[in-house]
Amino acid sequence: MRTRAAAALGVAVLAASCAPTIVPLPVVSAPKYPEFVTPVVPPALAGTPAASGEARGWTFLQAGDFKNAEREFSASLKAVPAFYPADISLGYIELARKDARAALTHFDRVLEQRPADASALAGRGQADLVLGREDEALDAFEAAVAADPALTDLARRVDVLKFRGVEQNLATARAAAKAGRFDEAIRTFGAAIASSPDSAFLYRELAAVERQSGDVDAALGHFRKAASLDATDAGSLVQAGDILQARGDFDGAAKAFADALAIEPAADVEAKLDEARARVDLARMPAEYRAIDQAAQATRADLAALIGVRLAPLLQPDRRQAPVVITDIRNYWAATWINVVARAGIMDAFDNHAFQPRAVIRRVDLAMAVSRLLTRVAATRPAQDAQAQAWASARLKFTDLAATHLAYLAASAAIASGVMKGNPDNSFQPSKAVSGADAVDVVDKLQALAGLPAPRPQTR
Repeated sequence: MRTRAAAALGVAVLAASCAPTIVPLPVVSAPKYPEFVTPVVPPALAGTPAASGEARGWTFLQAGDFKNAEREFSASLKAVPAFYPADISLGYIELARKDARAALTHFDRVLEQRPADASALAGRGQADLVLGREDEALDAFEAAVAADPALTDLARRVDVLKFRGVEQNLATARAAAKAGRFDEAIRTFGAAIASSPDSAFLYRELAAVERQSGDVDAALGHFRKAASLDATDAGSLVQAGDILQARGDFDGAAKAFADALAIEPAADVEAKLDEARARVDLARMPAEYRAIDQAAQATRADLAALIGVRLAPLLQPDRRQAPVVITDIRNYWAATWINVVARAGIMDAFDNHAFQPRAVIRRVDLAMAVSRLLTRVAATRPAQDAQAQAWASARLKFTDLAATHLAYLAASAAIASGVMKGNPDNSFQPSKAVSGADAVDVVDKLQALAGLPAPRPQTR
């Protein structure tokens, strides 16, 4: 009996010596690794010894006790090999020990089977950061937040990384652009935009570089993108308008400039808008009108059209004149303006009611029209306007135009006002044909004297 009792006692002692020691859990008032994301235990394993060991392990880990944490996680994984949260937790222990490469082994093993596990993704991102792989870290963090939107602290970290990446890329891109390395600058701006796709200023700076490099199609698209993201970005609209105008899309340019002015008034943009609208109007004019400034000899129809289009406010009909009948301009391209100018008494039809629209304009004919227009300009100026009085009272000496000539007073007024050019030898050259460019120049000057708005449409 004694032998039997002694044997039983020995077995009991041996069993007691082999039983695992239960290490008391530490009290954790402030976690050492608050950035670590605790793995989620699958519902099927909740309440199991493996889950209990997992929870104990995290308490040890946050207390900084790596040895007991590792013992708990390893025991859980040994008891249930499919208990992947313990594998993730072992990765976090390696992170705490500053062994990022060993940590990646655990995280990647889990992610091969569960690519959307938020805890493993967050751990992988932290390991990538330690290894200096910020782009990979950002991708992992974004995937973790997408898997678990409740990770708000991690989401803020993503924003910080993005901002830091944008700043670095922006500095690199600007330096490359300044040095003329446009391809590099464009690539780097693209990387910055990938990190911050809603930043209007990135698209604007990228577009400016693309425009410098000659890729105006891409620049136009990115200027428009910048303006769509920032309702106050008048500058991008102006740049887009410049590109459209250079392409000949004057309607598009006018809209861009008008939209920019609605945001921020600016005199230089107003001038651009006037020019674009002038080009729009010009594009709608007959081809004959658009070709006037290139004509070696301007015709009567050319001059009537220039006056009718550009000086319309001065062309009220002269009620003292009898109704004008013109017989040779039916279906002629300038018929509308010829009728207006004739009814205003600026240019006359001949006695046979023909206007002869194709006849070449001579300097004497131009002087007569200019004189009549100057009278109308003077009527719009104050009575004491000395300049206007000087036009009317001018009596110049011409070597080839006597004071008794029918056009003498008109020629004097035209030259004195500066609308027509004189000659160094004081000749007027009344029979000399007027070129299209000279006719345009004369109308430009009359428009300026009358204080009319900038030419619309122009022939230039």
